[in-house]
Amino acid sequence: MTIDPRTPVLVGSGQFLNHAATTADAIEPADLMARAIELAAADAGLASVPDPDSIRVVSLLTWKYGDPALIVAQRLGLSPRETAVTANGGNSAQSLVNTTAKEILAGDVDLVILTGGEAWRSRGRARKEGHDFTWEKAPEGAVPRLIGEDLVMNHPAERARGIVMPVQVYPMFETAVRAAAGESVDEHLVKVSELWARFSAVAAGNPNAWLRDAKSAEEIRTPGPKNRMIGLPYTKYMNSNNDVDMAAALIMCSAERARSLGIAEDRWVFPVSGSDCHEHQFISNRWSFSETPAIELGGRLALEMAALTIDDVDLVDLYSCFPSAVQLGAKSLGLGLDRQLTRTGGLSFAGGPWNNYPMHGIATVMNELRDGAGTNGLVWANGGYTTKHAFGVYSTTPPAKPFQHAYPQDQIDALPGRELAEAHDAAGPVTIEAYSVMHSRDGAPETALASCLLADGRRAWGTSSEPALAAAMCEGEWVGRPGELAPDGTLAA
Repeated sequence: MTIDPRTPVLVGSGQFLNHAATTADAIEPADLMARAIELAAADAGLASVPDPDSIRVVSLLTWKYGDPALIVAQRLGLSPRETAVTANGGNSAQSLVNTTAKEILAGDVDLVILTGGEAWRSRGRARKEGHDFTWEKAPEGAVPRLIGEDLVMNHPAERARGIVMPVQVYPMFETAVRAAAGESVDEHLVKVSELWARFSAVAAGNPNAWLRDAKSAEEIRTPGPKNRMIGLPYTKYMNSNNDVDMAAALIMCSAERARSLGIAEDRWVFPVSGSDCHEHQFISNRWSFSETPAIELGGRLALEMAALTIDDVDLVDLYSCFPSAVQLGAKSLGLGLDRQLTRTGGLSFAGGPWNNYPMHGIATVMNELRDGAGTNGLVWANGGYTTKHAFGVYSTTPPAKPFQHAYPQDQIDALPGRELAEAHDAAGPVTIEAYSVMHSRDGAPETALASCLLADGRRAWGTSSEPALAAAMCEGEWVGRPGELAPDGTLAA
């Protein structure tokens, strides 16, 4: 078929890991990204990195460059007319592909480099040694374009109770998912550890994964010196691993530009469709912690625009920071847990470089499609607490229609939500809806966290640092149990 010259295509991908033994071996994020970009250019069959219209960087946490894309451009001797950085969120890399595909199709840009990288492991090591790096920063007047939607993730009431970290929230989702499935604590733990063992096996076979030693389900679910309990029911191996130094890059351009560069068409992968959306902004106002309606709608629209059903999809890479995220995503998309749901091995094992994991997922799907593992793939990227979502459908076959995009936020905003009761107004009897127990570094139960429902259907937060209660909540099922909230939000049961 004749391909429209404005058709967006992915032509190169690169992934670079630095397993530094000491801080002397550290490579800063800008250089990690530069190396990934060079690998992407070589992957496209190019002798050097082409000068792009834009370099777009996924927001990073390791170092505040100001304008990281400018620093990367300087390292590579490139002169883009635009530099850009995304908003925060693990959805950003896929959202960036969606935005770039639309702009290529519209003729706003012809060739764009997308990249992201973190050196969190090396910077953490330096701080433990009592020093820090003195990496470069962009000139004060350098202001990159901001791409993406930056949402405030935490309700003031959540911050007041100290519920601000993913390691606190995703375990609560897990207990809600477990209760909704009607599974016992023990059988559900076996189920999710077996799911994570399958992810670990994928990472073991992925040359771009951070951890390549396959772990058994029993290893994953059993607490120990190297696998301490963090937030019940999650051991360390069930948490996203951001202790990595890694980067990824993609080269996107129009079909016309790809031809002019002499890039062989068997290196092309087509972004067919994409969608972006988010759940109700605060978890305090979600209707349920065992459902993600925005994933259901956003994923369905991305597939419909590609004229596919979920059963037609060959390769799937779901965002996989914690087991609850995978279960929520799979359920909303209509995928069974017996499907191969990761192509990388996930954030626990392949590596979770903060916002940039999905770029590694997209690069891996892209490479596997070109190697014949399938003809199409679906990527789901997630930011916040399964809050912000981005979907992309990819194919080795040119799309029948130009790249299509959906942003169904008005439909999601109209869905039911819950009112949050202020602590003083919630005092009295409640029912525990979801919970976790945060553990100290030596493995002792430390702080109980609970989402509670009032008789009128409103939600309230309860926490307790009472050792006896924290220990008690580590035994048996607590979803559905009665509790009592004090006027200051302290939980008793």
